[in-house]
Amino acid sequence: MGFLGWTAAVGGLLLLMSLASGWIHRGPITSFGIYLVAGIICGPWVLNLLQVDITAHAVLIAKVTEIAMAASLFITGLKLRLPFADRGWRMGLRLAFPTMLLTVAGVTLAAHWLAGFSWPLSLAFGAIVAPTDPVLASLISVNDARDDDSLRVSLSSEAGMNDGSALPILMLAMAWLTAPEKLSFAMLGHWALIDVAWALLGGLGIGFGLGRLVGHLATHLKNSQHDTAPNDFLALALIALSYAAAQSLDASGFLAAFAAGVGLRRTELGVITRHPPEDVADGDRDAPAEALVNPNQRHTPGGEGPVRSVGLVVSDALSFGDTMERIFAAGIVILLGVTLAMHWQVMGLLLAALLFLVIRPVSVYLATMGTGESRLNRLMIGWLGIRGIGSINYIAWAYTHGLAGQDATRMADIAFTLIVASVVVHGVSVSPLLNWRQARQAAVQEDNQKEHD
Repeated sequence: MGFLGWTAAVGGLLLLMSLASGWIHRGPITSFGIYLVAGIICGPWVLNLLQVDITAHAVLIAKVTEIAMAASLFITGLKLRLPFADRGWRMGLRLAFPTMLLTVAGVTLAAHWLAGFSWPLSLAFGAIVAPTDPVLASLISVNDARDDDSLRVSLSSEAGMNDGSALPILMLAMAWLTAPEKLSFAMLGHWALIDVAWALLGGLGIGFGLGRLVGHLATHLKNSQHDTAPNDFLALALIALSYAAAQSLDASGFLAAFAAGVGLRRTELGVITRHPPEDVADGDRDAPAEALVNPNQRHTPGGEGPVRSVGLVVSDALSFGDTMERIFAAGIVILLGVTLAMHWQVMGLLLAALLFLVIRPVSVYLATMGTGESRLNRLMIGWLGIRGIGSINYIAWAYTHGLAGQDATRMADIAFTLIVASVVVHGVSVSPLLNWRQARQAAVQEDNQKEHD
């Protein structure tokens, strides 16, 4: 197929997804599932139009997935508007750290005893498949800044922060695999101080600081100059600056991108607090600034002020970031479908079932004891832990840092199979589960209202 043929095929797929978006949102098959099927059809199993080995292009895949991850993490942070003292943030911390460590431990044991991997390779596998994905988690993450659903907030904050625990474990596993001799106390100390403590605190601090700084600067300039022009590249600039600054200082670029979104949102909250909006309904007093402005009517006279300026800044960042996230996610999932024929391992289905049905739910249940979260939410969080582009990025990262050999290839194949299983199984189940939960909550609320009356 030539260039024009591929152009027409891509255009046709995008047109189909756009026109059928309503049916897709109501149906059991997600857009990511359709992209995956499209990739499989183009791959060796069906039409054999494309043959792509992700591990052979590890450097390119690592960079592309890094961009997609950073964009998604930034948008996730920007949508989380709740106070830091909110229970959703505390749940996110429990999911991103204790739950993550328990999940990695469980997967490591399963990979060693069932797949026969060495301990360091098993640990690398656990670190690769344990974290939930910030990109594909858009199916179950917060919809916008007004969404305070505890389930969605918990899953969103987990997806935003779990790179702070998963990537250091992968780095430890790779050091264990590639070290010419046994790990020394000096190496472990460097890992604990630099790859864990500094990467976590430095990434969060750098990103949050840049988000606040750029947010205040953009808001001040827009307000002082009465600027209403679109500022689509602000999100891209903030993502790039926070990620590059953190990585250059050996901190976590992913956490920095997430914290940059959180920092920009804190700027918006600060502006709203200092300049409460007037002439709005009582129900909109606590609305985010972007909900109080219409970005499609930028040049309408009146309504100037810091609130409108910060509303336009955040609105532009959300719009551009969401579009960027969807484009990269679609391309990478299609690529995953194409390459599946070259990375298929039945053992991946067994480990996927063990992770989805036992390890993840048990880890979540244990780590969230005493939080006050409902039993239903804890069980649903345990199930709705989708894997995806983040795990692909970790595989590519491992290959660029010394992962090699027949066992490593088999491990990567099992991981790819598990990722595909997660995209399919979690994607199919998310809408029915959330619809059932919503109906159940509505019924409980109706019963409580009747008792009150």
